[in-house]
Order: sequence, then C-alpha cells, then structure tokens
Amino acid sequence: MDYSAVLVLCGFSFLAGFVDAIIGGGGLIQTPAMLFTLPRYPVPTLIGTTKIPSMFSSLMGAFQYSRRVAVVGRFIGPMMAIAFGASWFGSWVLSRVPNSFMKPLALVILIGVFIYTLIKKDFGQVSHRVVTASQQQKRMWFMGAGIGFYDGFFGPGTGSFLVLGFIALIGFDFLKASAHAKLVNASTNLASTLFFINEGKILYAFAFPMAIASLSGAFLGARLAILKGNRFIRVFFLFLIAATILRFAWDLLR
Repeated sequence: MDYSAVLVLCGFSFLAGFVDAIIGGGGLIQTPAMLFTLPRYPVPTLIGTTKIPSMFSSLMGAFQYSRRVAVVGRFIGPMMAIAFGASWFGSWVLSRVPNSFMKPLALVILIGVFIYTLIKKDFGQVSHRVVTASQQQKRMWFMGAGIGFYDGFFGPGTGSFLVLGFIALIGFDFLKASAHAKLVNASTNLASTLFFINEGKILYAFAFPMAIASLSGAFLGARLAILKGNRFIRVFFLFLIAATILRFAWDLLR
C-alpha cells in the first residue's frame, strides 16, 4: 500500500468534495488526480474507485442543503429513481461502445452555458415559478433520464448540467438548484458505484479514505454556499464552467 498516494488523493478528494457541494464538478478534480497518481491501474478501475467518494460527497451535500432549503419532494423522489436507472444503463452502454464523441459535444454546450450565464446577470439569482406543476414534473423526470444517462456514460460536468437544468427549465435559483442537484447526483453516483462494484473495478483501500476526505470537504462547501447565497454560487458556477471548458479543450487539442 502506497500511503503517500493515499494522502495525496485524500487531499484532492477533500477539494473535490468542497467544490462539488457548492456547484458540482468535483470529478474534474478527482478523476485527473487518480489518473496521474495511480497510472499503473486500468482507467475503468480508477474511475470506478472515484464513484464511492463522489457518492458520499453528494449525500453530504444533499443532507446539508435539505436542512435549509425546501425540496420538491413529490417530484424529486421519482426523478432520483429515473436518474438511477438511466445512470446504470449509461454505464452498461459505456462498457460496450466508445464515448469519444461526447467530449466535443459537451465542450460546445458548456461554452454556450458560460456565455449565457455571464451575459444574463439575473440568471439563477431569484427563484420564480415559470412552469405548471405538471410541466415541472415532466421536465424533472426528463432531466433525470437524460442527465442520469450522461453521468453513467461520460460523467464530467454532471452536477453543473443538473444545476443549469433546474434553473433554466424549472425556475429555481442557484441555491435551490444546487440542493436538488445534490439529491439527483447522489442517485446517479449510487448507480455507478453499484455497477462498478458488480464489475469488480474498485480499489477499496483508496476509495474509503478518499470518501472520508470528500465528506469533510462537502460539509464545508455546502455550509459556505448556504451562508454566502446565490451571488457566490453564480461566481463559482462560472469559474467551474470555465475550468471545464479549458480542460476539455486541452484534452481535444493536445
């Protein structure tokens, strides 16, 4: 057991949990750290290992938000179930077909999201009802299916896409969108975790210490987001989207 590698990965997991609890995107920190620190292991095994700390981070974030932010309980439960099934299916498809086309597509979408959020200053600053209850139900369940599949099939940026969907399609502000996104992301992470456990692709000696570090980071991140509110989360959202764009562009151009 390489204890120095465990300590390094726990540090990155703490940071990933902190960022993920605020606006999502912890995988953008954690996954590259795994690939760089443990290059001798197969990539599917490393990705599978990150799912356990990601799941714990999402659960901690969801718990912290749910204590202070009202959740649309009658719709979020079915949405989580749909996202769970879609994420499992996405992981199954990933094991049989390549997902190389997803990165350019996600890059184009994220650039559009960044520009729109930057220009529209009031985006996500106020919670407002823009759809009927019936439309809200359909849109949330559609989001659960689409983004859940994306998380299982590709993954990076899932939390950000969930936040964006809750703001643009449902009318939530950033804080309420983050609260709901954590619940759905916990469901998709659970599905991926169970899939990789079944496939035997998890390094438990790394996964559990990383999970503890991720929990700690998520606790602090969620508390900070709740304390600072929508303006702070908007800035963090723009920063994370910009970082994601740069990372995807680097991967495509190198």
